[in-house]
Amino acid sequence: MANLAKTQLDELSLNNFCEYLRIPSMHPDINYEPCIQFLRKQAKDLDLSINVYHVHPKKPIAVMSWIGTEPSLPSILLNSHMDVVPVFADDWTYPPFDAHIDDQGNIFARGSQDMKCVGIQYLEAIRRMKLEKKSCKRTIHISFMPEEEVGGVLGMKDFVHTQHYKSLNIGFALDEGVANPTESYSLFNGERTIWHVTIHCPGNPGHGSLLLDNTPGEKLRIILDKMMDFRKTQQDKLLNSKLQLGDVTSINLTKIKGGIQANVIPNKMEATFDIRLDPEVDPINFESTLKNWCKQAGNDVYFTFDEKNDFVKSTKLDDSNHFWKAFKSTCDKLDINLEIGIFPGGTDSRYIRSLGIPALGFSPMNKTKILLHDHDEHLNKEVFLNGIRIYEKIIYAVANV
Repeated sequence: MANLAKTQLDELSLNNFCEYLRIPSMHPDINYEPCIQFLRKQAKDLDLSINVYHVHPKKPIAVMSWIGTEPSLPSILLNSHMDVVPVFADDWTYPPFDAHIDDQGNIFARGSQDMKCVGIQYLEAIRRMKLEKKSCKRTIHISFMPEEEVGGVLGMKDFVHTQHYKSLNIGFALDEGVANPTESYSLFNGERTIWHVTIHCPGNPGHGSLLLDNTPGEKLRIILDKMMDFRKTQQDKLLNSKLQLGDVTSINLTKIKGGIQANVIPNKMEATFDIRLDPEVDPINFESTLKNWCKQAGNDVYFTFDEKNDFVKSTKLDDSNHFWKAFKSTCDKLDINLEIGIFPGGTDSRYIRSLGIPALGFSPMNKTKILLHDHDEHLNKEVFLNGIRIYEKIIYAVANV
């Protein structure tokens, strides 16, 4: 790579970011090949090796590597995902895959916050490190995953059990966080346990004019009351304390199914709930609670799991974690205030932590409204460029532990 002035580097970084954003890698039925072609070009430009793995057909996993001076040491993984959630284009000020930059320097595009920004920031930080002739003890792997936005089942979840992943010898990982509207930066060392639960309420069918006993609707009402009453306790807990969303359990009704027409009592009704258990909740006890609620609702009421993530321990933030010490020390030197918490959603980090590997969720976006999955998702170019400089220091520190 030729020597580049700072302004040229910044312009190159922004151009690469916008080019990546213009690839419409949006669910459903994503064609990942344009992303892979883009990443191959980036790897060549940065003189990084790149391997593309196919654990599942049409779900490529790209891993770039920068070999360290002591490659036998456990390596550093810088993880991001290529996929983005759908858009409602009519609700956007600018087309969601144009990467339009307005007069304030805001870059409008799906993926600008979640999380194509971070993938490019990793690469541009490494570009600067290489231009400065820096070297790292530990090998650095930069991974670009598919399918994270739909649970990572065909992405990181299965990848971590392959020989390809094991050969990377990961010792520590960085993954996505979220924006922070204040001067501070958000950092996450754990995640809530995701359960998608469907409650099945069978009962007596009949004519809609009758007052039958043991109907599906009566049972469903009891389940809804139990779920919503518990939800209210968590809302109150959140409102009346300094807790963050990741510190409480969320329950949301997301689907109701049943019935064939207005004057027919159905023989079954179902309700699906998105449940996120905070790390302090015992999953076994909570599952017992669900069983008790079903029993109280009536005969033959039961539940099934559409998704049931295992409980995963949070990454320790103490002196036993040398990567955390290096991360925190670097942030202190940069005068970065960290707001530390449990990630309220789910990321690929949970699959990495499930192997006992420490992982932190961090997206260097402060003074930025949280717009992931929202209309008009955007990121200011100065925040994006400053994030590169932050990552340059952090990556160098953790890769030299």
